[in-house]
Amino acid sequence: MTNEEHDKLIIERVKNGDHTAFRQLVDKYKDDSLALACSILKDQDLAEDVLQDVFIKIYDKIKSFKYQSAFYTWLYRFVVNKCYNELRKHKKNRVEMKDDMITSDELSKKSDAVDQKTMINTALDLMKPDEALVLRLFYLSELKIEEVVQVTGFGASKVKVTLHRARKSLAETLRKLFGKEIEEL
Repeated sequence: MTNEEHDKLIIERVKNGDHTAFRQLVDKYKDDSLALACSILKDQDLAEDVLQDVFIKIYDKIKSFKYQSAFYTWLYRFVVNKCYNELRKHKKNRVEMKDDMITSDELSKKSDAVDQKTMINTALDLMKPDEALVLRLFYLSELKIEEVVQVTGFGASKVKVTLHRARKSLAETLRKLFGKEIEEL
């Protein structure tokens, strides 16, 4: 049974009044959804609040889900929209990376404790929200370009260009933050 077929069975149970089945969807998608929200909002607490609102909205709207796309693309679209609404509401400024953000002394003290995942997440948090979003969706959530288009609402060419720029930006950010340690990976 494919992932989409499994989701469809769970969704049908939810549509038929099985409230516990919705918990399965939440458990399955909460981590990826939270990572997605964090990559946009750059604030764990706000991302958790947004995600709670999203899952409530999904629960209320699940009866209208028509299977025209995969459930996760539908869900991620809600997450992206809610995050961008929060950004507009709070008028948060994007974090700008400075060349001297981490000194070599600080890096050497932390280098033993830093693993690949932490390094990548740190770099993603410092990137432009659109670039971090596209990278997370494409690589971490393993969505196809067409699915990234559905989730983000961007055109296919914008997704491809953003993905290209984001790869370069990620590499540069990792080099600036972690220098020699990145070359060892």
